[in-house]
Amino acid sequence: MIRMIIGGVAAAALLSGPAQAAAANPPALAWLVSPTDTGCRVAMELTGGSGGVTPVSLISDGQLVSLRFFKEDLPARAFLPIRIDKQRFSNLMLRGPDGAGELVLSEETETAMKRGGTLGVAWLSDEPLTVSLAGSERGLRDLRVCGAQAATRHRERAAVELAARERTEAEARARALNDAQLAAIQAQTAAAEAQRRQVEETAERQRRAEAAAQERAYAEARQRAYEDDRRRAYEEAQRRRAYEEDEQRWEPARPGWPRPRYPYPHERY
Repeated sequence: MIRMIIGGVAAAALLSGPAQAAAANPPALAWLVSPTDTGCRVAMELTGGSGGVTPVSLISDGQLVSLRFFKEDLPARAFLPIRIDKQRFSNLMLRGPDGAGELVLSEETETAMKRGGTLGVAWLSDEPLTVSLAGSERGLRDLRVCGAQAATRHRERAAVELAARERTEAEARARALNDAQLAAIQAQTAAAEAQRRQVEETAERQRRAEAAAQERAYAEARQRAYEDDRRRAYEEAQRRRAYEEDEQRWEPARPGWPRPRYPYPHERY
C-alpha cells in the first residue's frame, strides 16, 4: 500500500514536472523574418502571468535592431529598460510619427539577446511580460541580413524615384520656362502690334484732321471770295447808282433825246 502511494506520488511528480517547467518558461519564439518597405521584421508576442498577449516586433534595416511596440501617451523620447534573463539593459526609445514606440537596441543588448533565454518587459502593460529567446542568435542574424537587403532595395527604389521625380520636375521647369518665354514673346509681339496700330491710328487721325483743316480753309476761302464778290458787286452797283443820280442832277433830260449811258463811270472835270 505504501509502495503504491509512493509510486503514485512519484508518478504525479514526474507528470507535473514538465507542466511546471512549461508554465515557468514562456513558449519558444518562431523567428519568421518578413520583409517590409524599408527593412525586415519579426513578429513577437509577449505574454503575462494572466495569459494576456501583447504583440510587438523586432525590426532592422541592416544597421540597427529595434523593438517596436504600441502604447498610449508615450513621450517623444525616453531611456527604458528591458530584462534578458533578469539582467537589466536600458536603451533609447523614440516615438514615431504614427505614435508607435521604437526601442533602439544597443550592441550590448543585442549580444545579450543572442545568448539569452528570456526577454522581459515590465512597463509595456499592467503586468510584466516575457517571451522566449530560443533561436535568437540565428534569428537576429537573419533579421539583420534581410534588413540590409531590404533597405538596400528601398534605397535603390528611392534613388530611382528621386531621379524620376527630379527629371519630371526638371521637365516641368523647362516647360514652364518655355511657356514663360513664349508668353513673353507673344506679349512683346502683341505690344509691338498694339504700338503699330496706335501709330497708324494716330497718323490716320492726323491725316483726317489735316484734310478737315484743308477743307475748312478751302470753304472759308470760297466764302471770303463769295463775300468779296458780293461786296464788289454791291459797291459797283452803288457807284453806278451814284453816277446816274449825279448825271441826272447835272444834265437835265431833253425832250425826245434819250439819256446817254456810259459803260463805265467817269469823273467830271
